[in-house]
Amino acid sequence: MNRAAIIALVALSACQGGRKEAVQVGYRGTGQVLVYDKSVLEAQGAANRLPPPIAPASPNSPVVKWQNVQVLTDVSANELNRTMIAMTQWVSPKQSCVYCHNPANFGSDEKYPKVVARRMLQMTRHINSNWQAHVQGTGVTCYTCHRGNNVPPVGIWYFTDENQYLRAFLDRQDVRVQAQTVGHTNLDNTSIRQATNTYALMIHMSRSLNVTCNACHASRSWTTWQNAPPARITALYGIRMVRDLNTNYLLSIASAFPPYRLGPHGDSPKLQCSTCHEGQWKPLNGAQMVKDYPSLWGAPQWARGGPSDTGSVGFKDLRNADSIPVDGGKILGPQSGMPRTAPSPQPVPGMTTAPNGASPQK
Repeated sequence: MNRAAIIALVALSACQGGRKEAVQVGYRGTGQVLVYDKSVLEAQGAANRLPPPIAPASPNSPVVKWQNVQVLTDVSANELNRTMIAMTQWVSPKQSCVYCHNPANFGSDEKYPKVVARRMLQMTRHINSNWQAHVQGTGVTCYTCHRGNNVPPVGIWYFTDENQYLRAFLDRQDVRVQAQTVGHTNLDNTSIRQATNTYALMIHMSRSLNVTCNACHASRSWTTWQNAPPARITALYGIRMVRDLNTNYLLSIASAFPPYRLGPHGDSPKLQCSTCHEGQWKPLNGAQMVKDYPSLWGAPQWARGGPSDTGSVGFKDLRNADSIPVDGGKILGPQSGMPRTAPSPQPVPGMTTAPNGASPQK
């Protein structure tokens, strides 16, 4: 083999193999094209197969006086039992019901997984009811994160130090760095640390969803919202949703965990983008898994059906709606303009906040 052939082989070996597919997500000539490796997508699809749904609950539900049922009080007895069986398959298939329950007294809260599972059930219903701006009509179940494991296998994190970029998913809003001057001024409250954390956060989100930056941003100007893909709005609400969940659901149950489940600073496990997405643009290939489990919809007035059994209720698909409800009952639609500012998060005890305060969001 001559030298030229060897050089050509070396050059080709540096190229990524696999079958490619280009998807245009914006106007032609604007750089808004995403390139996917079909072989990677196929491998991800095989790794994200859904468990088969449990048969619908019978409408002939017995009257049962449950002991210590605090969340699923608005579903029938049959639907409650069906949900418990599903949660066992999603979270503790090896340990079965005894992972959370004392088999001699199912009403007891003596096992910490039961206390945590109750709070996670509330969180799941909260996501499906109040964060449709991000999950839309797809929704989430316990399986979205757990995938048959007691602890979600991807994306769990704990406090390390005050410069941890993942704190943007908890109590910081200094994500966006958009300097307007060369030097520091009182009007330009940015820093190198903020820029470093923002870059790390964007790379994290890109890897979590297995997409490039132009999936959310206009490549001609990363900061502008004008002509940016719609996915940027979805991602913005994803950041706000994760902050809400970490602050109001995961941090609040630190006392329920045993010491070995806490981080080095005594904080409870928290989530991030990769916890649900696991390297996919949409978790579980965008499957509407939650439509088969009305007890997880959690709508206060059961707007998507009624407090009944699986076979007699409907599920409203919001993925193609012109406007979708968001947190706080607001509406984000074509006429609503820019999204509202997120509420100020509460600082974490024992941890300092960003030294430069909060700047505008991503």
